[in-house]
Amino acid sequence: MRKSILTLTAIAFAMGISAQKVEFEEYNLKNGMHVILHQDSSAPVVTVGVMYHVGAKDEVDGKTGMAHFYEHLLFTGTKNIGRGEWNKIEAANGGTGNANTNWDRTYYYETFPSNNLELALWMESERLMHPIIDQKAVDTQNEVVKEEKRQRMDNAPYGKIIYGDVYNHIFDNHKYGRPMIGYIKDLDAAKLEEFKAFYDKWYMPNNAVLVVAGDFEKATAKKMIDDYFGPISQRTLPNRVTIIEPERTLEKKVKEYDSNIQLPAIILAHKTPSMKERESLVLDVISTILSNGKSSRLYKKLVDDKKKAFQVFSFARELEDYSVYNIGAIPLDETSLDDLTTEMDEEIEKLQTELISDKDLQKVRNKFENRFVASNSNVQGIANSLARNYMLVGDTNRINTELDIVNSITKEEIRDVAKKYLAKNRRVVIEYLPKKK
Repeated sequence: MRKSILTLTAIAFAMGISAQKVEFEEYNLKNGMHVILHQDSSAPVVTVGVMYHVGAKDEVDGKTGMAHFYEHLLFTGTKNIGRGEWNKIEAANGGTGNANTNWDRTYYYETFPSNNLELALWMESERLMHPIIDQKAVDTQNEVVKEEKRQRMDNAPYGKIIYGDVYNHIFDNHKYGRPMIGYIKDLDAAKLEEFKAFYDKWYMPNNAVLVVAGDFEKATAKKMIDDYFGPISQRTLPNRVTIIEPERTLEKKVKEYDSNIQLPAIILAHKTPSMKERESLVLDVISTILSNGKSSRLYKKLVDDKKKAFQVFSFARELEDYSVYNIGAIPLDETSLDDLTTEMDEEIEKLQTELISDKDLQKVRNKFENRFVASNSNVQGIANSLARNYMLVGDTNRINTELDIVNSITKEEIRDVAKKYLAKNRRVVIEYLPKKK
């Protein structure tokens, strides 16, 4: 009998109930690998994800780009999976897989019909035990990375904003100031031994978390996990150097150019607290108030009412050591960037001096609950959330407590955090301008 599939979103809206608690079990293997199990039999699928605690911030000067490079390289094949066969095996067994990288971590995941759990675990253990790292693989993936950079960044309108290439203006010391994808010249100059050394330095069981989420039996899954990952030896983790970024005390103004745009943009960029901190969530709430949706303050004012902006945006990129919060707008017609800055500053000042209404506060809480339900509406999303909260927040159960934290945020906190972190003397004003090709 075919099982019916109901997402958490559908359940929540159909029944009018709050977001469901995510049940999980976690433990460590003897080699230090952390394991998280989440059972969900609502659909006959299972996701296996492995997150490694290595990202762009861990790269050495002159050898950037390797964290993201491995996101591609580790799909080449292994000692027991032929070169180019990885995706074919997934497809032949009804599965899909992918990977992604940021400044803090690299995440690989696969989703299969639940009767292929063992296959998924074997493939991920192969990635850790027997990867193909040779010159042919490096040369092939180097071209793939270059093409990705051309499509997603070099030739994408506003790509430097979206993918963080403007962060060098925000961070003076921290490695978050480097592009997440690194510099192509560094990859071109890197020797095969250096690629292997990066893998040996960071890819080990005691620097990873394994998540299994979906339709499976715990006892069976634990046995498979122990069989495939237990024999992998732990190694000594490298020492991480904590880089302290000084607080900005004077407003900084810079210009960036993009040959892919016709309309300029103005960005008010801020360094904000780590994703572990409560204030980071408060800033996420502020971002929602300012520009999330057509009922947000900046959209209603600049796009609908005054028709000074073609588009407005603000977003918080939450990271392990520090976070980034950007507020921006694209002008309409003859509106100047200075005019947009003045208008945005007025809305920021209101948040810094006035308490938001009960209605606005409840609207924000509703949006966060909807976002939680949407992001955890399938086992793939839950697996990602569990791994991220364990590795970067240091609290796996944050997946269940984040909404409680948001719902406990007061109007006074919103005002005080806006006053503290959105102060003019702490920000970088970026004029993002068209550049002739």
